[in-house]
Amino acid sequence: MFDAIAYHDEGRSVTYKEMLENADRIGKRVEPRSLVLFVATNTGESLEGYLGFLRNRAVVMMAASSIDADSLEALLEAYKPEYVWCPDSFGYSSDSEKSYGRYRLCETGMTGEAKPHSDLALMLTTSGSTGSRKYVRLTYENIRANALSIVDYLGISPGDCAITTLPFSYSYGLSIINSHLLAGSSLVLTEKTMFDREFWDLVRARSVTTFGGVPYTYSMLKRLRFERMDLPSLRYVTQAGGRLGRDLHEHFARLCAEKNIDFIAMYGQTEATARIAYVPASRSVEKAGSVGIAIPGGELSIRDESGGEVEAPDTAGELVYRGPNVSMGYASSRIDVSRGDDFGGVLATGDLACRDEDGFYRIVGRMKRFLKIYGNRVNLDELESMLAVEGIVAACSGEDDALRVFVEDGDPKSIQSIVSEKTGLYKGAFDVRLIDALPRNDAGKIQYSSLEDLC
Repeated sequence: MFDAIAYHDEGRSVTYKEMLENADRIGKRVEPRSLVLFVATNTGESLEGYLGFLRNRAVVMMAASSIDADSLEALLEAYKPEYVWCPDSFGYSSDSEKSYGRYRLCETGMTGEAKPHSDLALMLTTSGSTGSRKYVRLTYENIRANALSIVDYLGISPGDCAITTLPFSYSYGLSIINSHLLAGSSLVLTEKTMFDREFWDLVRARSVTTFGGVPYTYSMLKRLRFERMDLPSLRYVTQAGGRLGRDLHEHFARLCAEKNIDFIAMYGQTEATARIAYVPASRSVEKAGSVGIAIPGGELSIRDESGGEVEAPDTAGELVYRGPNVSMGYASSRIDVSRGDDFGGVLATGDLACRDEDGFYRIVGRMKRFLKIYGNRVNLDELESMLAVEGIVAACSGEDDALRVFVEDGDPKSIQSIVSEKTGLYKGAFDVRLIDALPRNDAGKIQYSSLEDLC
């Protein structure tokens, strides 16, 4: 295995032996149980830093490369990481730093008041690239258990080769990396997108067998006429990061079956490391619109408003997941990294679901105020708070991949740019609407149901 190719990156092909040697060289530069603010990209240096820090038992705190300066400063202040691992092009430096290829390891000079819990390995943001201070605390066992489960139900083998289509800092993108490395597969690391000809050239040149995508990815693939593409090495594709929609799910399930490609729709949350449920490829057409069954090692159930378990089929309630990949809980500052397990292996997802007579689950709504925008989870309350800091009073609503921002004054185009900057997401995902007055009740609280009447 050590002589096998671990990854390809800009013309380089690196073996597992070389990758681990590079990773350990980086990892040994940090103190065990220190906190590393990790600015992630889909590059070899990013991957080797990630592995090196984990192997030396430092805690990796992921941040997207699109994070804005204000959000970065807020994270540094809240968590006081001892190190920052970032690309040379990233706007951070320190008096003490060392270069590794296209990356730099910077000592911050900060000392956190709390040492990370002995089980804590990784921290992922709960809200995509919005720069929120709220993180999920994941253990070494969470990462291992989820990766093993994914390898099991996808049948990943050393002969597989996955190409990066999602950010490294995103739980779904990271789960693809973790599972394929665990299986001894190879990775094609690239910042190219599906709109770039070079991306598809890499797929063919490297005999890529798989890639993953969020609902937006598959909407774009339909526009790109995926059915006409000649991709002989492709064995399976996966989807997660939000509800795909029954019609699009069925379209790709049928199309992939015709092309002898497995199409596997999945469901997950960062709080469960990545994956919670999946629809087996053999039932993808039949169960279009479903999120499927629990992953190996996990268990799903539905509970009613009183906390009792719902046994009857086609009866909605909150979806609850149990499994070894459930995180320890949340953090919002340095003091929280020393906390133990708050969840106890049980995750109340906040999603409303029902179960059919075959035991397949379907999401029918949300209990919390967040949307998935191009696969990134955006907390509407947090976004409103960010805008308030900029002096903008706003109310946010919408549905996946279509977020609406209602404001009483200001220039909609300028506000759209601010929202894009704060979230790191494309401006076209946000519809900013100027209205006379935000609907409020007698207590001054915004009436979100009334906002939808304005659409």
